[in-house]
Amino acid sequence: MSSSTSNGTSAPADLPKGDAPGAAYEVRNVSSSEDWKPNPTNSIPLPPNRQRLIDDIIKLYSMEPTVERVKRYTADCVYDDQFVYANNRYKMAGQWFALPKLFKASKNEGYEVVKNDPELIQFKNEQTWTFLPPFTKSVTINALVSLSLDPATKDSDFIQVKYHKDQANEKDYSHKGIGFWFKKWQSDHVMDWMSMPEVKQFEADRNAGNEDVKTYQDGKAFEKEE
Repeated sequence: MSSSTSNGTSAPADLPKGDAPGAAYEVRNVSSSEDWKPNPTNSIPLPPNRQRLIDDIIKLYSMEPTVERVKRYTADCVYDDQFVYANNRYKMAGQWFALPKLFKASKNEGYEVVKNDPELIQFKNEQTWTFLPPFTKSVTINALVSLSLDPATKDSDFIQVKYHKDQANEKDYSHKGIGFWFKKWQSDHVMDWMSMPEVKQFEADRNAGNEDVKTYQDGKAFEKEE
């Protein structure tokens, strides 16, 4: 069974209801359009505990990481976008705290919540990234962000995320090929080059998760899973 969002995507509704590794909480998104530019006036209102979660996620995108914001993720979480596949919170912390070393600025241009289910929040997000000198070029990316929520905390004051997917076009990730190898390799090793005490606080999560990666023939249909 699947449910549809207002942007034409589909995602399985049968996410795990109990304790399972973060990789088990992946949603597969299929869309006939890559028009994911948000319209904030159409955003679904959220209760305060869920709004606080989204506020913290937007702050992370905007290069304002803190230890408390990284704790929005479970130890065995997965972060999955076009450049990164980080499959525990230690690797995830490395990614968020490394952003200021890669970019001069990151500005949130707006977001639109399009799904608010008990186990899943999805929102369209627009983010402008400005590279460090000597490039100083800015790039604006529209994406669909899917947050699969931890069943144990989904109704609490401090909700945590099991799987965070950021998808920048209509095709979901196959998790195969040289592109995936690179984004997983850099996620596995970025902490080797960092000595920040904030990242070190999550070192105990180094061996959390790390489940085998689920692969797909392509990103166009659920039934093509291998």
